[in-house]
Amino acid sequence: MAMERTYVMLKPDAIARKLAGRIIHRIEAKGYQIKDLKVMNLDKEILREHYAHVVDQPFYPKMESYMMSGPVWAMVVEGENAVQGIRMLMGATKFENAMPGTIRGDYASSTTENVIHGSDSPENAEIEIKRFFG
Repeated sequence: MAMERTYVMLKPDAIARKLAGRIIHRIEAKGYQIKDLKVMNLDKEILREHYAHVVDQPFYPKMESYMMSGPVWAMVVEGENAVQGIRMLMGATKFENAMPGTIRGDYASSTTENVIHGSDSPENAEIEIKRFFG
């Protein structure tokens, strides 16, 4: 088991619906440590960089608007196999596929408004940590 860092972001709907404490509790209860946390308001520039892989998709304008609709909580989370572990805790991106008991399965209201983002690989985790924490 390898100690890893991953990037986790609580999205605007998680903050607006006052779910941040519950979600952080689940992350910490699983044994992960939050090493850094900051509240941010995202702009078009950072979103276009973060979502470069889908910026040309028809759903992107709606997603960009949603991600700028309120603050997000950006976090560096550390622990054994943190990338895969957090992804399992989050559940499937498409909310209709997210199993009950996962964060998205319990709290997501759509695939866009799915309360949380987590890096999908150790390499992307480092890129995203650098993007949001400098």
